[in-house]
Amino acid sequence: MSNKDFYEALGITKNASADEIKKAYRKLAMKHHPDRNQGNASSEAKFKEIQKAYDILSDEQKRSAYDNYGHAGIDPNASGGGFGSGGFGTDDLGDIFSQFFGGGRSSNRSSRDGSSRGADLAYAVEITLEQAASGHDMQVNIPSWEDCADCKGTGAKKGTSVETCKHCNGSGMLNIRQGFFMMQQTCPYCQGDGKHIPNPCQTCHGNGKIKRSKILEINIPAGINDGMRIRSHGNGEPSASGGKNGDLYIEVRIKEHSVFKRNENDLHCQIPIQFTTAALGGEIEVPTLNGNVVFNIPEGTQNDKIFKLRNKGIKGLRSSAEGDLFVHVQVETPVRLTDEQKNLLRVFENSLNGDKSTIHSPQTKTFVDKIKDFFN
Repeated sequence: MSNKDFYEALGITKNASADEIKKAYRKLAMKHHPDRNQGNASSEAKFKEIQKAYDILSDEQKRSAYDNYGHAGIDPNASGGGFGSGGFGTDDLGDIFSQFFGGGRSSNRSSRDGSSRGADLAYAVEITLEQAASGHDMQVNIPSWEDCADCKGTGAKKGTSVETCKHCNGSGMLNIRQGFFMMQQTCPYCQGDGKHIPNPCQTCHGNGKIKRSKILEINIPAGINDGMRIRSHGNGEPSASGGKNGDLYIEVRIKEHSVFKRNENDLHCQIPIQFTTAALGGEIEVPTLNGNVVFNIPEGTQNDKIFKLRNKGIKGLRSSAEGDLFVHVQVETPVRLTDEQKNLLRVFENSLNGDKSTIHSPQTKTFVDKIKDFFN
């Protein structure tokens, strides 16, 4: 490498800040990186040049020695020894490059066993609220793969065989040396498989697998909630390189219920009652997931009153106790009254109006008090 001025090599001035040095290096390294300029000797030389320049100028002590004494100040062979007499090796280059482009030195950290895991699959099932509460066993039809009968799973046409990739010698990786710089990349000829099929099987197109379908028995645990997923190990896609299969994720969707609304482990429902039951009190039947129960409505119940029935909800996946059932009372106004019924209601209304107190209308009293407070 010629002793070109390091500032000139990075296209910066001698007063450049540390951030400006980094930005200049990163821009040039991306432009002249060997991966992008394979076979280009000029770019290879330029890449080495900017690597060397950055190593010196990014270090305060080395930069100071270079500014004061030029190349002699950093030359390990110079008289008295230059700064950093240990020289400039491939480890330094790897450390510098990894700062900007991620990862460590591939020669030290990369490992490969020739196989990779198959892709995961997702499958959605729909169940009822009752099934979610009590648990449910069901069957699902999922995609599956089996060895191709024609090639016996090799992917090669009958009478031929799979060959080891001659470019990577079956490792799936290529080591590329660019001067001081050593890098490792996936073999582009075999896509990392380490093998080559010169005559692919026409039935499976070289995959070695044929897509089929199979019935899978799954257990939906009691208390599962909408949107939760169940993982079925090994029932995803197979690995293209002989590794482990991916997993199957079954997403549970719960159908909307005609009576109940679910909130975590609690249930909510609306129950219509007659206004006479609300006024006088009485027994009503309340539905639960395990059948109807009798509930006593207290006298003078107002519209939208909420009653809680303990332990009538759902027992969750991670709960030792069941949730509650919240009953929202809706007082129903009678319709299509006969003349006689209307007259009876008027007599009843007059009897209420004859009492000047608001004891019979607690909500009206509260509303009137609010209005008075507002105007006062």
